[in-house]
Amino acid sequence: MIFFKQSVKIDKKIRIVISTITMLLIVLISTFFFFDQAIIFIPIFILSSYFFTYFSLLEDIKKIEWLMLFMMPVIFTISWYLFYFLFPVRWLTRLPFIILYIVSFYALLRTSNIFNVGVEKSLQLYRAAFSINYLYQTIIVFFLSSFIFSLKYSPFINGFLIFFVCFPLAVNIFWSVKLNLSLDISSLMYGMLIGLVLIEETVCLSFFSFEQNILALIITATYYSLSGLTYAYIDERFFKETIREYLWVLGIVFFICFLTLVRW
Repeated sequence: MIFFKQSVKIDKKIRIVISTITMLLIVLISTFFFFDQAIIFIPIFILSSYFFTYFSLLEDIKKIEWLMLFMMPVIFTISWYLFYFLFPVRWLTRLPFIILYIVSFYALLRTSNIFNVGVEKSLQLYRAAFSINYLYQTIIVFFLSSFIFSLKYSPFINGFLIFFVCFPLAVNIFWSVKLNLSLDISSLMYGMLIGLVLIEETVCLSFFSFEQNILALIITATYYSLSGLTYAYIDERFFKETIREYLWVLGIVFFICFLTLVRW
């Protein structure tokens, strides 16, 4: 209670900057350890990113917002960490990844703040927040899919892991349509449907000799298109142009990725 009273006196923009810089330092320290030694950082990331998201927002967090407003900063931090160790650990990779993280975490905190305030959907501020949230969801799907496929598990295990990545993200984006204090059953059902489609796709694509990054790109494009189309349907903007846009993106990605299987 004392912490809340003292922290709330600090301007919210300053709290967000403090949270971002602190998380940057924690993440930077983790990059100096090998992955098998630094696995302990995952629970640290979960707790610290959740805490500093709370510190940034503080006011008017109610009911389901305790999950939805915190989901993206926490999951992005974990996905960034796991994806980072797929590359050689040196300053040449550390520096751009650190810059990506600090910009992304700050943007996600601002997005959570906008959703927390509950601005009108007609305002440009909400549209910008949704676009940022949607962009980073696709980045998270690619990061975690790449990591999952790098583990070389069986197609069925990969499928279920992909489900547990995409299901909560899909529910989060469908919740952002109305920003209710309770979670609609329809959001859970749509999220479940997208997760099941991605399980089937993952298993089917495993019979092709795709590189892990190519396979992750297909999963990401599928999630982007399905979640975008479902969001448009829930938001009553299910127009022909919208459908065409998402299907074109999915079709082009599939075409390019399947070209990689051709041996000239």
